[in-house]
Order: sequence, then C-alpha cells, then structure tokens
Amino acid sequence: MPAQPLGEIPPLDGSLPASAGTGTDTRLSLYVHVPYCRVRCGYCDFNTYTADELGPGANREDYRAMIARELDLSTRVLAEAGAGDREVGTIFFGGGTPTLLPAEVLAGVMDDIRARYRLAPDVEVTTEANPDTLDPGYIDTLATAGFTRMSVGMQSAVPHVLATLDRTHDPKKIPEVTRWIKDADLELSLDLIYGTPGESIADWRTSLEAALEGDVDHISAYSLIVEPGTKMGVMVRRGQLPMPDEDDLADKYEIADAAMASAGLNWYEVSNWSTSEATRCDHNMAYWRNADWWGFGPGAHSHIGGVRFWNAKHPRAWSDRLRAGDSPAIGREVLSASTREIERIMLAARIDSELPLETLAPGSDAAIRTFVKQGLLDAEAVESGRFSPTLQGRLMADYMVRVLTEFVD
Repeated sequence: MPAQPLGEIPPLDGSLPASAGTGTDTRLSLYVHVPYCRVRCGYCDFNTYTADELGPGANREDYRAMIARELDLSTRVLAEAGAGDREVGTIFFGGGTPTLLPAEVLAGVMDDIRARYRLAPDVEVTTEANPDTLDPGYIDTLATAGFTRMSVGMQSAVPHVLATLDRTHDPKKIPEVTRWIKDADLELSLDLIYGTPGESIADWRTSLEAALEGDVDHISAYSLIVEPGTKMGVMVRRGQLPMPDEDDLADKYEIADAAMASAGLNWYEVSNWSTSEATRCDHNMAYWRNADWWGFGPGAHSHIGGVRFWNAKHPRAWSDRLRAGDSPAIGREVLSASTREIERIMLAARIDSELPLETLAPGSDAAIRTFVKQGLLDAEAVESGRFSPTLQGRLMADYMVRVLTEFVD
C-alpha cells in the first residue's frame, strides 16, 4: 500500500483552522471507508485488510461503534468551525468490501448518521458491493435503510481475466445480482477494468456486452494501473506478467465509448457513463468539484473549506485514537489559492462542460485554440465558452491539464 501523504500534524481534538468555516458549500458529503476484504486482489493498493489481520477493536464486530465515535467527533468539529449546519447531499460507503459487513450493520451506520446529520430529501446513498456478497434479502435491507444506489465490482465477465485480477466472484452471477438490485428499486452502477494482462479485445467486448445487457444506469470503466507495491506490480517487475500497453488501453477505451453510446449511456466524466444526468454519481461529482466532504474510517481523507486531512491508515491505529477520545486524523494540509485552482482545473477538465473557459487564467486562450486544432476539444462547445473534450481529447486529458495549469500563478 502507498505511504500516507506528508503534512502538518493536526490538533488531537481534530479542530480545524478558522479558514475552514468560511465559504463552505451549502451541502456536505460523507464517505464511509469499510476496510475489510475476503481476499486482497493482486492489483489493488487501497487501504484494505482481510479478517485474519485484525483483532478486537479493529475488526468487523467493533466497526459500527468506532464509526459512531468518529461521527460524534465530526459534528463537534464542524460546529466549532462554523461549518456544521448543512444538509448532507451524498453518502458513499466504499472499501474494501462494505457488503462483507452484515446488512444490519450498514443499516445501523445509516441510523447513526441520521441521528447526527440532517439529510437532504434527495440524498444519494451508495454502497460498493462485490457480487458474491449479495442476495435479495441483503439488498432489500439496504433499500429499506435508505440506500438509493449500488456500485457493483464486476470488473470483467471473463473468468481468466478475473483470475489474473484475483477476483473471486462467478461472472455468471452478475445478471442475477443486477436483477435483484433493480427489483429493489435501486440505481445500478457497474465497475469495469480494462487492460488486464492477457485480456484480448474479444475479452473486453465480452465484458462490455455482459455489462450492457442488463438494466444498468451507470458504468465506470477504468484502465488497469499497475501499482508498484502490489502483488501484480511485483509480478510485472519480475517479468511474470506484461505491463499494460498504452495503445491497447486506448483501443479498449474507444471500444467502450462506442458500446456505451449504442446502449444509451453517455460519458460525463472521462471514465464514467450514465443513462441521464439524474443517474450520474452525485457523490463523485462532489469530489470532482472540490466540494466539502468528511471521510470516516481508517485512512479516509476529508476536505472542509480548503483544508484536507486524513486518518490513521491501519484500523488498529484508527480505533485506538478514537477510544482515547482523540481525532483519528494524523495529517492535514491547508490548500493555497494556487493549489486549489490547479486542482479545480485538473478535475473539471475531465468532466463534460464543467470547466468554463472564462474562468481560466490569462494566456490560456492560445492553448484552447491549439486544442481545437488538434481535435482535442469540440469547436462548437468552445465557441459557447465550454470545455468539452472530444473522444481523442479524453484520451489526452492529462496533457491538456498540464498545459492549462502552467498559466496558474
């Protein structure tokens, strides 16, 4: 797993600088990190742990009680910073595998959140899920508890690709799981990964067809990134697996975009497609817009009023701090105006029409004209003041961001 970022040491009571209470968003988002997994996938560098790694205080049995302590701390800190009286617009349970917890525990955490926060009438509540952890009763319990959306880690429909990724679910179960989710009147999102070593173009088409044949509302498709500290990273370094090929990744992205469009899903962020604006992931949009969110759980990151802070990574360290009555945050950064502007451009440039051209720094006009000539931006959108990458532009989004952020003071 990657090391945590460096930063200043926050106060033990978790208090925020006065600047965090000024100019805060009208809504707040909450992220709940569930660090438990049945097995650790070879490509994954997320903050996850298998059951036999954790003892009392850090395990699944104590999880809800520890989250409740952090919820209490968050409401106090936000109130003291003058940033507490806001509706919660989105809640996202991520991991790890949140659905390794009993459904009653996730429902209980939702009860604990409601007891402390004011939820918006249209609050979006999502949980990530592995297909092999779900059944109709589990899904119905979450729906009754107020969950509105499930993001299922499908990754691939091809057994040998799943085996390379160390994914344990049976791809034949996906249609059944998606039907259960839709029967419970929840929005359905599927996560896919392309570029796994050994995955052919035909394999990728098979996965896309399987994902699109159900009543799916949203699909996220990410290119495989080989992280150095992972099992897969070691195998690539030793020559046991090939490094994903950039041309292959680009071809598979173009195939995905065409398949999505044919099925009625349109891109709204470089790696995300939805059937309509209403079925976009509002929680992720909050991240991409640099809105305010509080992250709960081991290693979770938060952002409040230009202050970013992060929790102790290991569940034992996280829970020990909470048991002692201290904040689990071990580092923070007060973002400068230029850093916030660079991040705004970096994130907004990946979203269709999210970056108004009039907000860019002086000197950016020539770069925008060059992007149009290169076929990276839609010319008509630029004429109306919008930054809308073409298909080729989405593949070159990082390049455009590097150019545009050079103009930021």
